[in-house]
Amino acid sequence: MRAGHLHQSCVRLRSPHSGFRSSMAATLRGCFVALVSGPPRFQPLGARALSLTAAQSSAEAPPARADSTFKVTMVPGDGVGPELMTAVKEVFKAGDVPVEFEEFHLSEVQNMASEDKLDQVLTSMKGNRVAIKGKIHTPMEYKGELASYEMRLRRKLDLFANVVHVNSLPGYNTRHNNLDLVIIREQTEGEYSSLEHESVKGVIECLKIITREKSRRIAKFAFDYATKKGRKKVTAVHKANIMKLGDGLFLQSCAEIAELYPKIKYENIIIDNCCMQLVQNPYQFDVLVMPNLYGNIIDNLAAGLVGGAGVVPGESYSAEYAVFETGARHPFAQAVGRNIANPTAMLLSAANMLRHLNLEYHSNMVSEAVKKVIKQGKVRTRDLGGYSTTSDFVRAVVANLRYRPV
Repeated sequence: MRAGHLHQSCVRLRSPHSGFRSSMAATLRGCFVALVSGPPRFQPLGARALSLTAAQSSAEAPPARADSTFKVTMVPGDGVGPELMTAVKEVFKAGDVPVEFEEFHLSEVQNMASEDKLDQVLTSMKGNRVAIKGKIHTPMEYKGELASYEMRLRRKLDLFANVVHVNSLPGYNTRHNNLDLVIIREQTEGEYSSLEHESVKGVIECLKIITREKSRRIAKFAFDYATKKGRKKVTAVHKANIMKLGDGLFLQSCAEIAELYPKIKYENIIIDNCCMQLVQNPYQFDVLVMPNLYGNIIDNLAAGLVGGAGVVPGESYSAEYAVFETGARHPFAQAVGRNIANPTAMLLSAANMLRHLNLEYHSNMVSEAVKKVIKQGKVRTRDLGGYSTTSDFVRAVVANLRYRPV
């Protein structure tokens, strides 16, 4: 967090009409909120004051409307992404959520990708600092550019940390119920470095890049996350028994950072054993941190433990920006236009985005409505064993919003 943001948060809370003690207490409270939650992104002064007032008021009472709205970049992506974004917009409209979307369509498979389009998306993201996006599908065919638009977005914004909170949904039973674990993935290097070449005819070299700087950065992020969220253990996932230098460096970096957090238990586990242990006994894990490819695999495996790609939210962070998306990234192209996609993951991601913006009331309103619909069990999409459509699910969520404007 930048010192300027913390200083501004403290200054705004000082009241010339209150005594020194109350002013100092308010200042300290404001600093704590800023340290834990981070500054609201692109938030007007009136809206910032509103979010602080709402945090101090009863959770049941709807806050007064902000005098302006938060701007958020929206990239629907491919497959069912546009349908899921429509669901988000409908729920936000019904809940009177003070968010305005700047929407951009970026797609490699629909010929809607170009350098100009990418620059427009990046400019919007850098201005708003918060975005919500669907999966931008990457074609397998090589067309002269190894780095996908998805990867280029991550690199240009330095979205180094992907966080997926795998949490069982009350009312939907799976083989393992009451799961609560977090997967933290470094996503700017590793096997996704886009460094491939044919050294001689018929021989391809694909480089995996592991650096001490980025390994220590993601390890520190994981331990800071565990500390902030009251987690007890961090497990580093690796394959250092085979990739002794690359994964060895990642493992060494995690061990070095772990020494700075004596209250957090630290363990490490080989990736193949981790997969088996997640299936057999996932309760042994709390926070897992890993390089890029392993994170992609484990995200999908863990999502399958609690209901699949349609129910797990995710988010990606840099020092400046936050992007909210589904935890298991699938375009689900075979469902396009059929009104059968499960919007749960995207709606929960949107709720997490609202929490990031300090719109705590609206965040709880959306997430609780989604979870209530699933717990009731009357409206379920096909992936959860039901027959309801995407539209049915969205209508049920809207009907269960705690507060709707008259």
